[in-house]
Amino acid sequence: MASYLRGWLTSQISALPTSTPESNPPTPTIVEHEPSIEVEDDDDVDTVKGDDDDDDDDDVPPSFPALNSAQRIGTGTSTTVPALPRVLTDSELMPPPPPPSLATRRPGIPLSPSNSLGVPQTPGSSLGVTTTTKAANKKASRKVALAPGHGPLDWANLKKSGQDLRGVDTLMRISMSELKQHNKRDDAWSAFNGKVYNITPYLAYHPGGEKELMRAAGRDGTKLFNLTHAWVNVDYMLDACLVGFLVSDS
Repeated sequence: MASYLRGWLTSQISALPTSTPESNPPTPTIVEHEPSIEVEDDDDVDTVKGDDDDDDDDDVPPSFPALNSAQRIGTGTSTTVPALPRVLTDSELMPPPPPPSLATRRPGIPLSPSNSLGVPQTPGSSLGVTTTTKAANKKASRKVALAPGHGPLDWANLKKSGQDLRGVDTLMRISMSELKQHNKRDDAWSAFNGKVYNITPYLAYHPGGEKELMRAAGRDGTKLFNLTHAWVNVDYMLDACLVGFLVSDS
């Protein structure tokens, strides 16, 4: 590039008109300069080098466990660090093996009386546990099979139908002697909690059967009712059958 510029300037100067040396300006001279390279100071280099050393130190991971930790101390014989609990092995965590009688026992075969558990043997029991049968002492259920259309909902519908279930025109004062006269299947009265009801239409709807309810016919059935089903609301069950109130004979 410098040679090109030098040749170009020379050609331009030679083309100029010739004049006296005094009038001609001096020929410009092109001086080539080398590019300068800045050199960092030694102090800067040393400073950067020191920073790199610090970074290299930061890259080193910390000791794990720590040098003063209980894991490095070991058994903890030091007075300042307590001993760590011992970790149990798998064999120590396993439950003890079963007795030989249970280890060799096959399903469905009862244990022998001389088993290591000392459980008494009961005939027909595969687990060797004594059982007590209470079926013989348990009373049979008092419920009986009712005829179709005589369930609790049917009785509720009958009460709402408006049919006369009392058999009397007005409520009366009924003595015990008069109550005893109504003890037949087609004419059954009974007293519960001082109130007398005509239980005749309810006989076919009684869950315990007609025979059980007839035990209270012509008498005060309060005690028998409480012994059988005290949780039943008799006033709601027989409200449509109320005929009067029980009074003394005097």
